[in-house]
Amino acid sequence: MLSYVLAGLALGAVYAVAAGSLVITYVASGVFNLAFAAMAFTVARFYYFLNTEQHWAILPAALVSLVVFAPLLGSLLYALLFRHLRLRSPLIKLMATVGLSVALPPLAQLVLGHLTNVTAPALAPRPLAVFHPLGAVLNADQLATYIGLAVVLVSGVGVLRFTEVGLKVRALVDSEALTGLSGTRPGRVSLGVWAVSTTLAGLAGILIAPTSGLSVEGMTYMMSAAFAAVVAARLRSLPVAVLVALAMGVVTNVVQKYVDPSSSFSAAAVPSVPFAFMLLFLLYYAVRGQAGDTVAGGALDRAVSPQGGDPALAPTPAGGKGRLSPVAAGTLVVVGVIAVLPATLAPYWAGLVAAGSAAAIALLSYTLVTGEGGMVWLSQITFAGAGAVLAAELVDRWGWPPLLAVIVGAVFVVPLGVLLGLLTIRLGDLYVALVTLTFGSLVQALVLTQDPFYNFGSGQPMARPAFAEDNQVFAYLALAVFLVLGLLILNVRRSTAGLAMTAVRWSENGARTLGISVVQTKVLLSALATYVAALGGGFLAMNFQSTLPDSFHPSLGLVWLAVLVTMGSRSIVAALLAGILLYVMPGVFSSYVPSDFAEVPVILFGLGAVGLATHPEGVVAQTGRNIAGLFARRTQLVAAIATVPAVPPIRANGARRGTPTPGEVEQLPTGGQP
Repeated sequence: MLSYVLAGLALGAVYAVAAGSLVITYVASGVFNLAFAAMAFTVARFYYFLNTEQHWAILPAALVSLVVFAPLLGSLLYALLFRHLRLRSPLIKLMATVGLSVALPPLAQLVLGHLTNVTAPALAPRPLAVFHPLGAVLNADQLATYIGLAVVLVSGVGVLRFTEVGLKVRALVDSEALTGLSGTRPGRVSLGVWAVSTTLAGLAGILIAPTSGLSVEGMTYMMSAAFAAVVAARLRSLPVAVLVALAMGVVTNVVQKYVDPSSSFSAAAVPSVPFAFMLLFLLYYAVRGQAGDTVAGGALDRAVSPQGGDPALAPTPAGGKGRLSPVAAGTLVVVGVIAVLPATLAPYWAGLVAAGSAAAIALLSYTLVTGEGGMVWLSQITFAGAGAVLAAELVDRWGWPPLLAVIVGAVFVVPLGVLLGLLTIRLGDLYVALVTLTFGSLVQALVLTQDPFYNFGSGQPMARPAFAEDNQVFAYLALAVFLVLGLLILNVRRSTAGLAMTAVRWSENGARTLGISVVQTKVLLSALATYVAALGGGFLAMNFQSTLPDSFHPSLGLVWLAVLVTMGSRSIVAALLAGILLYVMPGVFSSYVPSDFAEVPVILFGLGAVGLATHPEGVVAQTGRNIAGLFARRTQLVAAIATVPAVPPIRANGARRGTPTPGEVEQLPTGGQP
């Protein structure tokens, strides 16, 4: 039993390093960094480059990576992104950090190269030394993890609570304006915070790499498991986060002592332990009414800030009646151009347009849940995968027509989304994001990667409808379904339920004073968004003629969200553009650009989402506003010209018509006016 406990403590220490670093970053900056795993991967990849590829010794490679590279990376990210996020809403903070999590890993791989072997060493020399305390087994990597945890604890508890630097950092989080009045330079303190935060992320990445592998997917899963400890700590208590993380590790290993490691129950039980911990603490805090977000920054900071509210959350202004607005005209032009593409392109490119149109259906679920509801759900791609798997089951086992199977199969996924919505309905934005990402990782590990769904990575076969086997016809089918759903969403926006959604998104407290049920409104949104996501997943499966489980990985879902919010989270046509770009842009790069730059589209997608820090409304909405502004200025100019009095024409003698000549002036009566 002692061996299981020590091994569990080692696993728990890995969780604790990640959870503790996340808590320290949030306490010190007021931003919950969903790009933490990406930053950890980037620093760990640089350490691997020095230590393994360039054959540096462990100590100099670690010092350069953690003392030089990581602080420089943190300072750069602060200058480009984090300094713009302080007074933004939690929604914008989360989506901007999601964009960074998408852009940073492929950027690191573009510079340092792709790894074919993700096995990576940590800070212990090879071959690993093995110790036998009290007859148990403890290797040097596990010992290094314990030391790393001690460093995190000293950084968090010691520096933040018992030093003058920690006092300045805590004062900065409470109020940047008051901190500046005390003679402290807030910008310099914030720069230092993000430099240290990136160093902690890098330390976590280096220590986690031997366990989860030096891959973005492995680190994202490990960070998702660590989210349970972060939730237990209510985002702030470092000791609680560490204790819960250690307990999770011990329970995970002790469970394996009493179950058959080759059984299906063991495969389901072991990855479920972090989610079970998270669920217990969420229920506990929800019952006590303590699961809401804490807003960083005082009222003074928000009063003096020029940012004001987030445009992404503002109600959509009503268009004028009786005429086609410039935005509506632009929408028709975009849809018309995309509708022409399948008929004019080669089959390969028509297939990419078909895939983009199918993905656009799934992206409409983000338009509903994030754009209309203001909720950051990171599990929509999981619902899409579930819809694809259920539709394939109905086709293969029950002989249903593919299109009917997709439409009906999506209905069976809705209860899953409603249940998740009910569990998270009273939580703050941060908790919703953490729970949904963890839920997606859990479903991916327990369901989508299991036989017969996974089938060695090829998934289940899924046929297209007989009338739409051609890429061009299927592209038009997917586009038609997208347009029908888009019209339905427009009608929902204009309905009483849509007005209630807008009120809830803008202010839940204000909506309650109007008698609107926040719970009922959000549950309705959850159901609609889940169905649309599952429907989109079914269309993607029909497009690729297979469920392809890896196409529904939660890390890819972050790319989906990044592309959509770059275009605009509330715009329906933005979902269509995002879906097309999601497949056509990589096709262009793979066909006409060297393979070394294949990841550039993903980098651009992520950087676009990072741009939300300064332009929260997205590209489509911003462009629409600019076009509408140009038309409004043109209308004002025409109206102003129309009100200017006409100038009389000039006579042959140089005088204007209506102006008396000198002879006419002499004939005027005395006292007369010319």
